[in-house]
Amino acid sequence: MAEIINLNRARKAKARVDKQQQAEENRAKFGRSKAEKQKEAAERNRAERGLDTIL
Repeated sequence: MAEIINLNRARKAKARVDKQQQAEENRAKFGRSKAEKQKEAAERNRAERGLDTIL
């Protein structure tokens, strides 16, 4: 016989797994330390100054 499951519990468990997966993707996409953000800003400023001297 097939196993009887509670559909409400199964739906909530799936939603929980989906939410955790989305959170993991967001951490990889947006999760940067303050030092990393400052380094990127410094590199962007350096590149802009280099372009200003050329033009």
